[in-house]
Amino acid sequence: MNETAPRRIAHLDMDAFYASVELLRYPELKGLPVVIGGRRIDQPTTLPDGSRCFARLRDYVGRGVITTSTYEARALGVFSAMGLMKAARLAPDAILLPVDFDAYRQYSRRFKAAVAAIAPEIEDRGIDEIYIDLTALPGDSLEIGRRIKQAVREATGLSCSIAIAPNKLLAKIGSELQKPDGLTILVEDDIPRRIWPLAVSKINGVGPKATEKLAALGVIAIGDLARADPAQLQAHFGRGYGEWLHRVARGIDERPVITHSEPKSISRETTFERDLHPRQDRPALSAAFTALCEQVANDLARKGYVARTVGLKLRFDDFHTVTRDLTLPHPVGDAAMIRRAAGACLKRIVLEHRIRLLGVRTSSLFPVGEVADLAPAEESVQGELELFTHPEPPTPGA
Repeated sequence: MNETAPRRIAHLDMDAFYASVELLRYPELKGLPVVIGGRRIDQPTTLPDGSRCFARLRDYVGRGVITTSTYEARALGVFSAMGLMKAARLAPDAILLPVDFDAYRQYSRRFKAAVAAIAPEIEDRGIDEIYIDLTALPGDSLEIGRRIKQAVREATGLSCSIAIAPNKLLAKIGSELQKPDGLTILVEDDIPRRIWPLAVSKINGVGPKATEKLAALGVIAIGDLARADPAQLQAHFGRGYGEWLHRVARGIDERPVITHSEPKSISRETTFERDLHPRQDRPALSAAFTALCEQVANDLARKGYVARTVGLKLRFDDFHTVTRDLTLPHPVGDAAMIRRAAGACLKRIVLEHRIRLLGVRTSSLFPVGEVADLAPAEESVQGELELFTHPEPPTPGA
């Protein structure tokens, strides 16, 4: 009788991905605290002698946030999602670079293709991380891990950290244990020694609020959670989440690696460095609006989809957020038609405040090959440059 082979699931996480891509471009910055999250004006300048002059964090003024940072910057307390102004107080001499998502997506495609050539059962979890089902792959886990790491390095010049474990939960935790450039093998017998001493926040799905609530119960480490009374957990967190907490603390996770999923929506948005006035800053708003529509159209084309619903998102200077959606008779995919539909959404919003954030979203997606009728491309898009000048009254009930 053939027994089912024990699962072997890997989690691969690129090391400080965006920053590492930038260090390939600017190798003289290796070993220095570098922060990614600046604006286009923070591009390095080349001096007459060929050397480069880089922006410093201390000179930044604005509301931007850190996208990522090198490990040297993290040692100074500077982490992703932190405001750049706050980071400047902690590490004023850190190098500041603008984000370059086109480059990051290119390197993302490279590392995923390199992994797929060895182990094709991949679940894409974002631009810099994947799960890999290695169960059916012959060979020793350590050797497979080394092959994958080497393939990633040859394809990108970048390092990654990998953990191979019986499930996604343990693999995700394990990939953080030996960063950067780590390779970790976990089996169930390792749980008491290597997993239980870790903080409960290391479990993906236990956020700051749950961590604080668990601490009030005396549950600090994952081992504390594993030893906690399941009934007490359910009393404080509800039955479903309480049961889940007790299960994952013991390393139980039966989720499969999902190798294909249909996107529900595709969107792009931008937060302005300063709040823009609907009329006085019309050219800048219009340019940003057009650029977002073009980016969404490019994303749709790259992924092979068209969209029947187009939406707009505005956040004003008082942090009030408004969204509007328009469902079309035919799916659209080109930038002009997306802009026209988003413009119709915009006309349903009264623009009385300065604008902090602008976003364009598409949903009700269909694969291109399954759609017979697209919106007529020749439909007019004239008059849209005035959208930020003469808003119409909002539609009743909108």
